[in-house]
Amino acid sequence: MPAKSTPMLERYLEVKAEHPGTLLLFRMGDFYELFFEDAEIGARDLGLTLTSRDKNSDNPVAMAGFPHHGLRTQLAKLIAKGHRVAVCEQVEDPKTAKGMVRREVTQVVTPGTLVDDELLDPRSANFLAALHADKAGTVGLAWLDVSTGEFRAADMTARQAADELARLDPAEVLVSETPPKAADETRALWEAESALWTSRPAYAFAAEEAKRKLCAHFGTQSLEGFDFAHGESPGVTAAGALLDYATETQRSAVGHVTRLTPHRRGERLVIDEATRRSLELTRTIRDGSREGSLLGVIDETVTPMGARLLADWLSGPLTDVAAIEARLDAVEELKNDAPGTRALRDLLNSAYDLERLVARLATGRATPRDLSCLGRTLDLLPAIEAKLGDRQSDLLHDLFGTLDLCPESRARIAETLVEDPPVQTGQGGMIAVGVSADLDEYRSLARGGKEWIAKYQAEESERSGIPNLKVGFNKVFGYYLEVTASHRDKVPADYIRKQTLKNQERYITPPLKEYEQRVLGAEEKAVALEIEIFDALRDEIARDVPRLKATAAVLATLDVLAGFATRAASGGYCRPTVTADPVLHIGEGRHPVIEKLNPSGTFVPNGLVLAARDTEAVLNSGGMPAVCLLTGPNMAGKSTYIRQAALIAILAQTGSFVPAASATVGVCDRVFARVGASDDVGRGQSTFMVEMTETARILNSATRRSLVILDEIGRGTSTYDGLSLAWAVTEHLHDAVGCRTLFATHYHELTTLPRTLPGVANANVSVHEADGEVVFLHRIVPGPADRSYGVHVARLAGVPKPVVERADAILETLESGDGGKTANVPKPKKPAVQLGLFAAEPHPLLEELKQIDVDDMTPREALAKLADVRDRLREV
Repeated sequence: MPAKSTPMLERYLEVKAEHPGTLLLFRMGDFYELFFEDAEIGARDLGLTLTSRDKNSDNPVAMAGFPHHGLRTQLAKLIAKGHRVAVCEQVEDPKTAKGMVRREVTQVVTPGTLVDDELLDPRSANFLAALHADKAGTVGLAWLDVSTGEFRAADMTARQAADELARLDPAEVLVSETPPKAADETRALWEAESALWTSRPAYAFAAEEAKRKLCAHFGTQSLEGFDFAHGESPGVTAAGALLDYATETQRSAVGHVTRLTPHRRGERLVIDEATRRSLELTRTIRDGSREGSLLGVIDETVTPMGARLLADWLSGPLTDVAAIEARLDAVEELKNDAPGTRALRDLLNSAYDLERLVARLATGRATPRDLSCLGRTLDLLPAIEAKLGDRQSDLLHDLFGTLDLCPESRARIAETLVEDPPVQTGQGGMIAVGVSADLDEYRSLARGGKEWIAKYQAEESERSGIPNLKVGFNKVFGYYLEVTASHRDKVPADYIRKQTLKNQERYITPPLKEYEQRVLGAEEKAVALEIEIFDALRDEIARDVPRLKATAAVLATLDVLAGFATRAASGGYCRPTVTADPVLHIGEGRHPVIEKLNPSGTFVPNGLVLAARDTEAVLNSGGMPAVCLLTGPNMAGKSTYIRQAALIAILAQTGSFVPAASATVGVCDRVFARVGASDDVGRGQSTFMVEMTETARILNSATRRSLVILDEIGRGTSTYDGLSLAWAVTEHLHDAVGCRTLFATHYHELTTLPRTLPGVANANVSVHEADGEVVFLHRIVPGPADRSYGVHVARLAGVPKPVVERADAILETLESGDGGKTANVPKPKKPAVQLGLFAAEPHPLLEELKQIDVDDMTPREALAKLADVRDRLREV
């Protein structure tokens, strides 16, 4: 027979139908339960025991659950696995409920809408994004960090939207059930495995409705005040759909979202996903860790909000020279005042995560402990303000003027809450003495009742002659008198037996029940009043959300700037000169990550001079190369050198000092890095296809103001194909684009390009060779390298000795051009010396014939030599 339907199960199915696509956690007493398919998923992903209801029926209902106090832990596991979770709570007191306890969904938790600290990485933003597009193909992208209230939107191309998604790395992306073509194209260009794609009804992306919801939320008639003149742009539509989803999942107004800010792409350095990955800006390629990335190395922040802001700055550096200089001025002033900066950082280190505290406050989820932490952070503000009062740089002066001390909120928290309140409100104990006369009276009564019970126990023990008589309590009987079986005959006649146990009897008396009511009634009233007072305080402080958000932004900015100053001082970084001219002049530059991860003093610094073609700086200086062709051995540092140039440019545009003795950085509009080899099996692309796709993007997108670093273009195909492509790519970057380019290559044939291309220069990584051993000096010097020392690197890597020795012999034979006879090498199908692209190289046999002295040969010797030449030519 089918499983029996019950009111509880019917309510579960109703709620489940209202929240499709979610796992439903259904509160039942002290447990959260999952049913049907959700139970099977919970058993698999949470390691729960899978059981069932109505086991004897023909169709039992699968069931799995966990204790209510484990909610945050289990939510974290489910979110990490990409699930959306609806939490259905008991929303009325079971003691007063008539019939089944009412249950409602209080929160829908998704990867992009998290607000609880237990579920979030404190150092990383957690973005929810939305994609939309119009019929013309313009893509609207909006993004919101629900945990802080940062809310932005913009219109762009599909390719640009994919770049922005790579920068933001959102946890969740909203799209229409019937997405426009350009939105689908964006998704195809950026297919991050970590992001959850959530489909929303098409009406959620209706332009007019999205605009209406935004205006209603902000209390405005239009969005022109936020600099969105065209209220029906795809970006605004995406923003409306996103805000609607955030409100729906939070089950409350998101009052901390106080403005929608337009994102202007020209204000940020554009870095595509491949470049971010290659340069390991915020995550390492190996394991996706923050540690070992550029972000991990330069992060000296002491607050979570500062760490998140630093990640944002580094992911999207500035392009405006004045704005960059303002940051650098502030960093320099803080660096030069080491004692003052240390004191400022000590204060910031005591601050809590004000941004996320404010978000929980605005959504009604702030706990007593949250408000206490908020108050303690506000207590630090006067001292922080004092550290900014006499600053000279414009940015620090502006931060001083923006810092709002919020004295009213600080005072209300201090006078209302106890010094160390509990995390939850249910047990009381959070409101200070003197806040409410009624509360103080209830507390006094509760304490007095407990004292009476202790006194009553002593009196009854003396009256009855039962020495071990005691007063106990449980939720079923309330207070009772407990007597051991050995003293049962001494029980007074006015005791009323309530329960018999193995070795005890439990009794009640009218006086005990009377005082029980007084004590428990006072405690319940005290807790209820405390909750009422706390809710009022939370609502009152929430009115200051805009002011608190502004203060949080000031603290985060101070933290990043002070961290930059600290890193500059400890790392020996210099202040870069930032200019609009497309130049890059680095003196004794170092790779910031490798330098820090290796023993102090072991990194070999190197300089660099580049400039875009035909710039005034180039003409005035007598000429600087636009393209640097870097050759030299494997493992000698070519990749490190070209990467460090890009990282120094990025750091400079972030507003940080840089690891160099000196640096002049012309602002880049884009940085491209084509480094390494990888395939994309999911899209059916080989390693070489991925390489060519990335190269094509550089050639089609780079401008004269861009910085391009290339590593081994063309190595994924045949030698001649690869060399031809590398040659043509270099010519195009030099002739058509003219941007600053660093190209590390093993194609030594390319080193002839400076003869025909005036903006190309050769450089190589020097080595010292003696007695067959090679020492890498890691020093970059002018001119081309003569060889790559690949066999030597193989020896260092542990390739078996016979293989290395055989490779040495083959290499010597191929380089000598004797056709492979000496070393018994299989005869090559093509000439040992590759022909150049523009002039034929002399053939080894021709050179050999030139050296023959026929006057000194006998006729037999001449004929033998002729036969030898004929045979060797046939073998080619």
